[in-house]
Amino acid sequence: MANQICRNIGKLSTDGTAFLLCDIQEKFQAAVKYFPEICVVAKRLLTAAKCLDVPVIATEQYPKGLGHIVPELAVDHAKVFEKTYFSMATPEVRDYLKEVRPNLKSVILFGLEAHVCVQQTALDFLDLGYDVHVIADSTSSRSMSDRMIAFERIRQSGGFITTSESALFMLLQDAKHPKFREVQKLIIEPAPPQGLVHKM
Repeated sequence: MANQICRNIGKLSTDGTAFLLCDIQEKFQAAVKYFPEICVVAKRLLTAAKCLDVPVIATEQYPKGLGHIVPELAVDHAKVFEKTYFSMATPEVRDYLKEVRPNLKSVILFGLEAHVCVQQTALDFLDLGYDVHVIADSTSSRSMSDRMIAFERIRQSGGFITTSESALFMLLQDAKHPKFREVQKLIIEPAPPQGLVHKM
């Protein structure tokens, strides 16, 4: 009998998932590629998380110097942590996740910068045994090369690089989901272009 290969295909469920918003702060606005587009998608993700009752953890990297999360992103339903550690996987964040999502299996990660705080967060949560889904259309860096190589680095380590629409539909799983219409309205218009693919 042929040996069965055990592989992790990275499915998502609302009761086993948390959203991680990483450092989408005021001082990055002028420097990060596609910052306004990143915020458009982040706003959709935050709204969907609230609609689906999935917890959101947000961080601010050294807010004294980098400012707070941009005001267009409503994080009133999120738990916000300040940090100086590049990764979001601080003891405080890990303890909070255990409290609000004891059966946590997956994190949906998005924010700034792809090659620093997002990458280190992804690697730490992978090391802790969680599935990590990085939302490419809501994650960026100051340079596109750093952004795209960070995605590849995370993929090499076992993370999943996906899009906001793909992740949200996977959370819904069924068009009969009671929140399907609400979430569908959020993504009825495609995410704004961000240079992630070559023009066809």
